[in-house]
Amino acid sequence: MSPRLVLRGARHPGDIAVADGRIVAVGTIPPEPDDVVVNCDGDIITAGLVNTHHHLYQWMTRGRAVGCGLFGWLVELYPVWGQLSVEDVRAAALVGLGELATTGCTTASDHHYLVPRGDDTVFDAIVDAASEVGIRLHLSRGSMDLGESRGGLPPDHVVEDRDAILASTESVIARHHDGEMVHVTVAPCSPFSVTPELMVESAELARRHGLRLHTHLCETVEEQRHCLERFGRRPVEMLDEWGWVGDDVWLAHGIHIDDGEMARLGTAGTGVAHCPSSNARIAAGMCRVTDLRAAGCPVGLGVDGVASNEVGGLFGELRQALYTARLRELRPDALMPGDVVEMGTREGARCLGMDDVGSLQVGMRADLAVWPGDDLGDIADALTALVLGPDRSVRHLFVEGRRVVADGLLSGTDLAAAHRDLAGRSRRLWEV
Repeated sequence: MSPRLVLRGARHPGDIAVADGRIVAVGTIPPEPDDVVVNCDGDIITAGLVNTHHHLYQWMTRGRAVGCGLFGWLVELYPVWGQLSVEDVRAAALVGLGELATTGCTTASDHHYLVPRGDDTVFDAIVDAASEVGIRLHLSRGSMDLGESRGGLPPDHVVEDRDAILASTESVIARHHDGEMVHVTVAPCSPFSVTPELMVESAELARRHGLRLHTHLCETVEEQRHCLERFGRRPVEMLDEWGWVGDDVWLAHGIHIDDGEMARLGTAGTGVAHCPSSNARIAAGMCRVTDLRAAGCPVGLGVDGVASNEVGGLFGELRQALYTARLRELRPDALMPGDVVEMGTREGARCLGMDDVGSLQVGMRADLAVWPGDDLGDIADALTALVLGPDRSVRHLFVEGRRVVADGLLSGTDLAAAHRDLAGRSRRLWEV
């Protein structure tokens, strides 16, 4: 057994000892001779944050379509995204995952549904970027097979053939799913960009492999209208019909859901990725987070793409989720700081089907975020200080006990150089 790693002196939750990638003690921990000690005096430690919904490739197109709702935003950006190369996507993923790591994220779900010219090595590129950064990746093999000419929203040149999608999904699973650092998810994009056949066959494929399912749902009123016009039913009804309601499914956004639909999803244990900043940026609406949680749905937090949330870090979503819930309900205790930390950690892990990350308990994987507390010593409650205090990056980040961020700097990559490379790539698209 390797020597223990001991994070010592944190104001919350006290000391933490790690051995062989797992938490072995929490609280006041007597020293042992071979301990490797990291001084955390006055800092705040949480479980690593879990990002339940992201589109890493969108780092290539930050700051565009800033006054559009979802459909107008997509129509403007689809043609630009169609110009991306596999190398562009890797560059965007490297920056995106690096920024997530520095803002406390140890597990990130990337919903990648854009496959440039049908080249699915784009998924290899995302996995490679995650390996360089060092955080856990839930890789959603996203897809679109319904182009404009057949009644969908995306232009035909960015969609794929259904059989090719399914064959590629099988291949991506075989190449990358290890159930440890890379988890492959089956993830057709949205009701307005896929066929019912793709939804049904994707669910069958995922369940043959014991994998999870993910899609966008109930993000905007426009989507509701589209579904009613095309199918004569609301999105959740269609989802149920296609076999997509279950505890192996989580949905992005879940804003426009009525009481009956919420009860159905909650009873089944279907999760929701709540993306409050993105929802505000495109004026999609305010998710009924407290009602979803009360109904039994795990609710995690997500950045969404940085073309609709230009910050790109997960930390700020803690406060934004709290503020959004209170504004929606006009109730100052609608969500409390501890609630949003739970959403950003344990409930996010539940959305992704992980039962051994997301909390600071003995036996859990040692995915840990150490937040500097130097400026928060005057606030009595540590989680209140963290959530309601100024934005911050982590001092240290550990994934299964491996240090990914040390003293505020990524250990595995030069993030400043990655940003410079990405900026050069992005500028060539400014005129597209």
